[in-house]
Amino acid sequence: MYTSNLNNLILNSDSYKTSHWVQYPSGSEYLSSYVEARKGDYDVLFFGLQAFIKEYLSTPITHQDIDEAEMVIQAHGLTFNRAGWERLVDKHGGYLPLRIEAVPEGSIVPVSNVVCQVINTDPEFYWLPSY
Repeated sequence: MYTSNLNNLILNSDSYKTSHWVQYPSGSEYLSSYVEARKGDYDVLFFGLQAFIKEYLSTPITHQDIDEAEMVIQAHGLTFNRAGWERLVDKHGGYLPLRIEAVPEGSIVPVSNVVCQVINTDPEFYWLPSY
């Protein structure tokens, strides 16, 4: 299965992460994901979050994105939360309901420290994959 759509946010993830939602405990409402440089000999210069948000999060997910993602993810042998993605389009206009907290861009941070945290703001969408 090949796709030339590099802007489909649903597919902008490791494919195995798209099936994590079935592993979350019943009654889950919120999921927190974070970014850190786990190891290294040098401090981290944190930058690029604003560009990522502008490039990927400012464009809504569409039903066409869902169709394409379902085909690709199922071709990988994984389960796909089509109903959840369709609810996201219907309820939030295709925009991910997220709160992003981060150190200021341009900060220099020692390795093994969180530089960015992403949390869903709508309990219905706790299952969104971490990017």
